[in-house]
Amino acid sequence: MPKPSNSPADQLLFPEWLLTLDSQTTDSGLQPLENHALVLAGAEIFDILPQKQARVAYPHLEPQYLDHQILLPGLHNMHGHAGMTLFRGMADDLPLMTWLEEHIWPAEGQHISDDFVRTGTRLAIAEMLLNGTTCFSDMYFFPEVVAEVAEEMGIRAQICAPIIDFPNPWSSSADDALEKTQALYRQYQDHPLIKLAFGPHAPYTVSDASLQKVLDINRDLQLNVQMHVHETAFEVEQAIKDNGINPLQRLDQLGLLDENFQAVHLTQATAADIALLAKRQSRVVHCPQSNLKLASGFCPVEALRQAGVSVTLGTDGAASNNDLDLWAEMQTAALLAKAVHQDAAALPATAALQMATVEGGKALARDAFTGQLRKGFAADLCSLKLDTPDCWPIHHLTSQLVYGRMGDKVTNVWVAGHQRVSNSQLCGLDINSLKSEAAAWRNRIQETFQSQDADA
Repeated sequence: MPKPSNSPADQLLFPEWLLTLDSQTTDSGLQPLENHALVLAGAEIFDILPQKQARVAYPHLEPQYLDHQILLPGLHNMHGHAGMTLFRGMADDLPLMTWLEEHIWPAEGQHISDDFVRTGTRLAIAEMLLNGTTCFSDMYFFPEVVAEVAEEMGIRAQICAPIIDFPNPWSSSADDALEKTQALYRQYQDHPLIKLAFGPHAPYTVSDASLQKVLDINRDLQLNVQMHVHETAFEVEQAIKDNGINPLQRLDQLGLLDENFQAVHLTQATAADIALLAKRQSRVVHCPQSNLKLASGFCPVEALRQAGVSVTLGTDGAASNNDLDLWAEMQTAALLAKAVHQDAAALPATAALQMATVEGGKALARDAFTGQLRKGFAADLCSLKLDTPDCWPIHHLTSQLVYGRMGDKVTNVWVAGHQRVSNSQLCGLDINSLKSEAAAWRNRIQETFQSQDADA
């Protein structure tokens, strides 16, 4: 029976392939559907059915044809520092602490402001939308500006307000940061796209007392808590020397490890650490390219997965990557896992793709509503056009998506039903103005360091 014209359905998408990644129907969810339609109603997915049936069921809708395209859930970049995009390529080929102490922290001291973060975040979001990212998690100064820009550009975001014990550009202390975080939470608690989280920077920058305050506040709020943990061997060794236990053990003793906790990097993990994370149902955010570039180490992704730990993907900031391309991150993660575990079957393509979609959606909210194409889920989607020689012949679509060069194939992107990228162009953004803003900041940053070099 045809549905009446007053149906809430308002968009009808006809891709060549549809990949739902529906975790409730794992086998079929991982198999691309051909000649199927996706029906949207406002911000949600309303229906999935064969295109022939869709023409009959929704006669009032004109199909949007996505020729030679695969439609799938939008990607989740679960860790980054959007404002730092303006530091892209500024200090490369350096180890983490040298990179931080001699380059990044001095540059931040000179330049970080709400205007800097605004431009850097706008640049980061533009890049992410263009490569199919519909949700990002950010941990950086001036999180209220990040939230404002994310809302303005129409992308979904988890904003991890930074908690640091010592004075920084955003807060005078951890207490100050906690007060600001709670105020920001009250402002956005009912927002459909913006979700607040606590972002204690790292075990070596946040004291037990400050972490206890995070726990006390979060008993009522039940927000996610994201933290850099076990990023380098030096961090772990120093913690054991100072405290007699490693950072994960310390966080567990404080009661911080639970289903809300997101451990970023985790390049150093023993079997006991992995078992602990599995027991506490904590999540891990894997940032393979940043870890490789800073020589921080290798996250044991396959061991974590086999233990039942949910692992998601993040790019980290463009200052240490140098891009925000999750397709490249998927490829690196899958290849690296095989070398680390000396097993060609480790982290297969479908699992790597799920890390950036399904697992990202589960990390964002306890009751997942993104990362899968399912009725009632958010209409966060991306399509890729597979019509160039580097895609031919297509034997296995998921393998092509993970092991191929895919970032430049993204053609259309929707967030909550609103199209944000159309035919590989950002909707409603003056890209030339953004380019000029980025160039102006580059000149300011370079002038500062040139002046310092002259004084030295």
